Amino acid sequence: MNRRRLLVAGLLAVAAASMGPARAADQITLGLASPGPLADPVYAAVEEAKRQGLDVKVIEFSDWIAPNAALASGDIDVNYYQHVPFLTNANAARGTNLVSIGVGTSSKLGLYSKKYKSFAEIPDGATVAIANDPVNAGRGLVLLERAGLLKLKPGLDFKATILDIVDNPKHLKIVQVVAQQLPRALDDVDIAEGYAHLLKDYGVDPHSALLFDPIQDRYALQFVVKPDNPKIDLIKKFVAIYQNTPKVKQVLAEKFGDLVVPAW
Repeated sequence: MNRRRLLVAGLLAVAAASMGPARAADQITLGLASPGPLADPVYAAVEEAKRQGLDVKVIEFSDWIAPNAALASGDIDVNYYQHVPFLTNANAARGTNLVSIGVGTSSKLGLYSKKYKSFAEIPDGATVAIANDPVNAGRGLVLLERAGLLKLKPGLDFKATILDIVDNPKHLKIVQVVAQQLPRALDDVDIAEGYAHLLKDYGVDPHSALLFDPIQDRYALQFVVKPDNPKIDLIKKFVAIYQNTPKVKQVLAEKFGDLVVPAW
């Protein structure tokens, strides 16, 4: 009898050991750099993933550099916060080979002001805040050109920098700010580039832009990974859950209306 009990105990131990790695293999870590309303649809997908046997641990970052560094070092399995032009620039700047594995949402970008209701009211020498990363700074400059406030060297699009301004009739003073801090900068500047999901965190009406950059698929947020990650299939499973869970679209619609929409 004792020998039988030992045999059963041994079999249970082996079974438990074999189940442990299986459970661990069904876990992924996802990095976000946009906490707040834009994270809510992700958490809706995380809840659905858990019901489907996939454990997704979410880590929120406070800047747009750390999530790619954490991904490149293997500290996280996937991040979700950047569009393809940003990713391409980041790879070139840091010598990484991070790739998109699926698309998320597209957002409108706007020019906002708490002081003025039209561009005609903008005074000479006004201060304008744009993002400080290369791609989104370029998007802000392109919007300022569309607003008739300055002119850029032709053909640069989002690759334009402040050095590419060829005409600045209102003598705008352009300052570059970490993108997440642009809503806060609205209290101190005359105009600021703005992103709907960030503005809501600061109580600013995201629909109040003086000018919108229309939604463009090339600026859709991507789920980004290292191509050799052994958990690729699990990450793809989560992306599919995000894209196919009705609650995700419901939360997006409730939080943003037509300002942030599915791009898949």
